Amino acid sequence: MSLYSPSIEKLIENFERLPSIGHKTAIRLAYHMLDMNEQEIAEFTNAITEAKQKLKYCSICYNISDTDPCPICSNPKRDPSTICVVEDVRDIMAMERTNEYKGVYHVLHGTISPMNGIGPDDIKIKELLNRIRGNDIKEIIIATNPRVEGEATSIYLSKLIKAFGIKVTRIAHGIPVGGDLEYTDEITLMKAMEGRHEI
Repeated sequence: MSLYSPSIEKLIENFERLPSIGHKTAIRLAYHMLDMNEQEIAEFTNAITEAKQKLKYCSICYNISDTDPCPICSNPKRDPSTICVVEDVRDIMAMERTNEYKGVYHVLHGTISPMNGIGPDDIKIKELLNRIRGNDIKEIIIATNPRVEGEATSIYLSKLIKAFGIKVTRIAHGIPVGGDLEYTDEITLMKAMEGRHEI
């Protein structure tokens, strides 16, 4: 028997469906929502509905945006000859926080993962290749995550893109600033050694 009324239980269950939300956090969020006044609830639900209705994929890079093309693709100050390939829209935000990268992006919306039934045709690889064919591209930077799926996707993309005679690079992976060698896993250490440079 549940400790909560059916309505609260349903609210908690819906919060638990969100990524990284455990049971205790879902309870806190549910009760926080119940403490909100009618106007705050209306604004919150309207924000979700509006985002779902207005946001769309950029037809160039597949970022999520209110506009098509997205603000990055339509920015004349960005270098369209350099494309950084990422797994997810959130990866663009991470890259943009550095304020260093001045090229454009391509979002794959996943990685190749045979164990999960995801092949090359299930992510935006074909769209990337079409983009390369139609433009003067100088470099493709592959910035997939350093997991097995990310590495497999990186190798697969590299082989396809090199056939176009385009420079393909992979972001370096290594030990984070403030990290200790003692607690660093073998793959991260190996990548750190591969990405070493002269000082």
